Amino acid sequence: MKALLQKLIQLRNPTFKFDENLDSLALLQFFWIQGIAIIRGVFVVFYFKKTKGLMLGKAVTFFNPSKIHWGRFLKLGNYVAISALGKNGIWFGDNVSIGAFSRVIISTSLNNLGDRIIIGNNVGIGEFAYLGGAGGLEIGDDCIVGQYLSCHPENHNYEHQDVLIRHQGVTRKGIKIGKNCWIGSKVTILDGVEIGDGCVIAAGSVVTKSFPKDSIIGGVPSKLLKSRL
Repeated sequence: MKALLQKLIQLRNPTFKFDENLDSLALLQFFWIQGIAIIRGVFVVFYFKKTKGLMLGKAVTFFNPSKIHWGRFLKLGNYVAISALGKNGIWFGDNVSIGAFSRVIISTSLNNLGDRIIIGNNVGIGEFAYLGGAGGLEIGDDCIVGQYLSCHPENHNYEHQDVLIRHQGVTRKGIKIGKNCWIGSKVTILDGVEIGDGCVIAAGSVVTKSFPKDSIIGGVPSKLLKSRL
C-alpha cells in the first residue's frame, strides 16, 4: 500500500520517497485530506475548466476564472484567493503549490487594470503569501519559497505636495524572479526588481534592487552577501 501511494505522489514529484519513520496512521490521514482536495478540484468544471489533477483546500476562491490558467497538479491550500482581474491573466505551470491563506491578485482597482502573474513549473510557495501582478510578476521554474512572501510590482507617486498621494497615480515596472531560486520566509520584493537564476534570499529581506544570477542576498534593504559562483 505504501509503495503504491509513493508511486502516485511521484507522478507529481518524481524524486519523492516516504521517510522510513512515517507511521501508517499519519499517512492515511494525509491521503484522506489530499483525496478531499482532489474532489474539490473537480468542481472547477463549472467554470468550464479542465481539472488536470487540481487540488483545492477549503474555501478557495477564484475571481475572473476565464483568465486563470494552470498546468498539471496545481495545489492551492485552505482559504487561498486567486483574482485574475487584469489584462493578461494568471498562469500557473505544472506542479505548483500555493500555501494556505495566500493571495494571488493582479488588480484591486477597476479603473487601472494590472498586467499578469506567471508562475513556472515545480514552484512551491509557503503560507500567507501576497503575490501582486499590477506591473507584472514572473516567478521562474523550480523556485522554493518560505511563508509570507510579499511581491509588489507597483509604486505610488508622491512628488506633488499639493495633491493627495492617492490621487497621483502609480508607476509599474514589474518583478521578475529567475529559475531555481530559494527565497526565505517573510521576504518582501518591490517594483522594478529582477532576481537572476539560482539566487538565495535570506529570511526577512526587503529587496529594492536587482541582483545577478547565483547571488546570496540579505538585509533591509538587501545587499549582496556573496556569490554562489
